[in-house]
Amino acid sequence: MTDNPRHTRPVILGQNQYGKAENRVVKITRDGDTHHIKDLNVSVALSGELNDVHYNGSNANCLPTDTTKNTCFAFAKEYGIESAEQYGIHLARHFVDSQPSIHRARIRIEEYAWERIAGSDGNSRFIGADEVQHSFVRKGQETRLAQITYSAEGDGEAKFEVLSGLKDLTVMNSTNSEFWGFIKDKYTTLQEDYDRILATSLSTWWRHNWTSDEQRMPQWEKSYEQAKKHILQAFVETYSLSLQQTLYQMGSRVINSRSEIDEIRFSAPNKHHFRQDLSAFGLENEAKDGAVYYAADRPYGLIEATILRDGCEPHIPVDMTNL
Repeated sequence: MTDNPRHTRPVILGQNQYGKAENRVVKITRDGDTHHIKDLNVSVALSGELNDVHYNGSNANCLPTDTTKNTCFAFAKEYGIESAEQYGIHLARHFVDSQPSIHRARIRIEEYAWERIAGSDGNSRFIGADEVQHSFVRKGQETRLAQITYSAEGDGEAKFEVLSGLKDLTVMNSTNSEFWGFIKDKYTTLQEDYDRILATSLSTWWRHNWTSDEQRMPQWEKSYEQAKKHILQAFVETYSLSLQQTLYQMGSRVINSRSEIDEIRFSAPNKHHFRQDLSAFGLENEAKDGAVYYAADRPYGLIEATILRDGCEPHIPVDMTNL
């Protein structure tokens, strides 16, 4: 009796990385009596010449994860946090350039926004709503995201990849959305709808075409605010026949408006709102009259799409936005 030949083949090490995850870095900048807060959740992942630590436990090429944690806090003090992207660029470059055994560093950041609480102002005036009155964004809004990868492997030129993004941006159109003309088979019970609520909680990443110091670096804060603005404006201004159509319009608006962005990927769980059947109580419940809806949290339709500048190749992993 012989062993299964599959069990006699050599075992080799595949992709691997290590680092310190979820370092909660809060930086307070004081400008006289005015304070500014940057509140980040920072995760570091390093890879390189790390075969020996896996094969025989040698730590000679291993920078301790505790050191990566300390570096996150020290860099926040030493260099400040101008933006999540700029801070991540500093960290990623440092880990690769300072350690011969480390060839690639990925810094993933969540940023939590703080809004000032304004004092009372007796002279404030109410500003009326504009023409569009059917689009809403939840207070608290999104968590900002950034991922910076710096690679200097082999004899190739060291390069950055900078992704920005957001998650949990919940938006709603209470009209100007339809869904009809879809495939119907013997299992279909969904009715066509010509006046429905369209609501989703957006998660999205977009990729900048800046890859090295030889290029002009984007203004990261402005770029983020503008990308978010275009996403929301496209959501408001699209008469939607499907959530897929809306995602494409949002992505197209960002690509066409921001020259520094070549790719954007969306993950959009459809937050279904179904008109409640009130006929048992002798009540009609039509959208045109102001309907009552049942908000279903699950199961939900999950719509995902990547939108690219023409001629560009996709780089954002398809599973990054499927949270």
